[in-house]
Amino acid sequence: MNKKSLKTVAEGLKIKGFLKDIVGDEQTIIEGVAFDSRNLKKGDLFCCVVGDNTDGHLFAEDAIRSGAVALMCSRIPTSVSVPVLLVEDVRRAMGLVSSLLEGDPCRSMTLVSVTGTNGKSTTTYMIRSIMSQRLKVGLLGTIEYHDGDRSFKADRTTPEGPDIQALLGRMVVSGCDGCVMEASSHGISQGRLEGLSFDVAVFTNLTQEHLDYHGDMESYFKAKTDLFDSYMKDDSSKIFNLDDRYGRALHSRFPDGISYGIASDADVRADNLSLGVDGIGFDLTIEGSTSPVRIPIIGRYNVSNALAAAAACWSIGFSREEIVTGLEMLPAVPGRMERFVFDNGLCAVVDYAHSPDALENLLRSLRELCKGKLISVFGLGGERFRDNRWTMGEIAAKMADHLVLTMDNPRGEDPEDIVEDILTGVRKIPDASFEIVIEREKAVQIALDLGGAGDIVAISGKGPESYILIKGRKIPYSDSQAVVSWAGSRKRDWR
Repeated sequence: MNKKSLKTVAEGLKIKGFLKDIVGDEQTIIEGVAFDSRNLKKGDLFCCVVGDNTDGHLFAEDAIRSGAVALMCSRIPTSVSVPVLLVEDVRRAMGLVSSLLEGDPCRSMTLVSVTGTNGKSTTTYMIRSIMSQRLKVGLLGTIEYHDGDRSFKADRTTPEGPDIQALLGRMVVSGCDGCVMEASSHGISQGRLEGLSFDVAVFTNLTQEHLDYHGDMESYFKAKTDLFDSYMKDDSSKIFNLDDRYGRALHSRFPDGISYGIASDADVRADNLSLGVDGIGFDLTIEGSTSPVRIPIIGRYNVSNALAAAAACWSIGFSREEIVTGLEMLPAVPGRMERFVFDNGLCAVVDYAHSPDALENLLRSLRELCKGKLISVFGLGGERFRDNRWTMGEIAAKMADHLVLTMDNPRGEDPEDIVEDILTGVRKIPDASFEIVIEREKAVQIALDLGGAGDIVAISGKGPESYILIKGRKIPYSDSQAVVSWAGSRKRDWR
């Protein structure tokens, strides 16, 4: 990280229209950025972020005692002994400051972003697999952060601005030529992307989720749209899904964008689909030229994710051959259609599907492959959009042969109350078959014991998560590990 004077930092903020005032010694040298006083280092600028539960201004004095040499605030503290940068929105401004200190790392690499309700993680893995045919590529997303040399457990889909810039800086140092990242609606609307500009941005789809935060679909869509309005390089590429109505709306707004989909008028499309428990195959057509491709991941909707990845990489100069090879060499995506095929013919699938549309897509895709019973194991998170509970209960009861209802991340709610809400939807389907097993690992074991040759057990909602969140505590747990443990206890081989 490069040292900068407070004056230089203030000039950068002023250019973007963020700076309201500067108080104190402008020649103060800033060595880093911190927004958590517990992680602050001597010489840092401490950013007083106002959040939902805490106000960083309350920790200003603690930060100064820990070595902060300046503050960035949205209001002047009553008593302060260090210079202050006064801005309207601290959270938004701190990403830009971090970019200045890191030397604007996004300018040193090809930066690709993926946004949408569903498909972000898988699409980023696909894009990275293609780009890795000739570049060293980092990754930022829900599952992991990767700086090109090492992988780190992801804390959130889109980190805070200083964390993004620090990770990009590490990628530059490790020799990365590119980075693929997920852009969540929370991250976009809260300004965590400030200081970034993308070469490519992909829109996958928009369905009902995060309405507890955004309020309505129009506000949710606006957050996604802001990515294309505010964070793109001048010569950037915009990629839109024509199979999604919001994707079509974006393509109408940005007609120079590249389209993809099963739709016949898409620039990048798929024909002659072949679906099986060992993967998906289709004919990939890019601007009139067709190539066959076979990808080691299951599910019809992953065809759409593959098309998004192909369109993104085509837009920045990757050849058809590189695109096909990259897709066919796709590594396993943890917790995304993660399959276990057992020696008795039973198949288990672990997936992150945790919204109505995602669950419906998952079960519909598995129904196409299922030769026997389709068993669905799921619960829903506490303190989240409640209407999804009965909606998803009805979807699951309609599409699966048997349900095992369990807990997900109940947070501060009683998991039995959440299940009771889910049952409101389940009971709308006459003769729906279900049982309730609140302990999640036991629920997985019971579901797998019910299955046999030709059956599929869908375990959804948590994907790659390694915990269950209960009353502020993270209890270690993994759906994939629960499946592996069951196989070991039943002496079942799997592939």
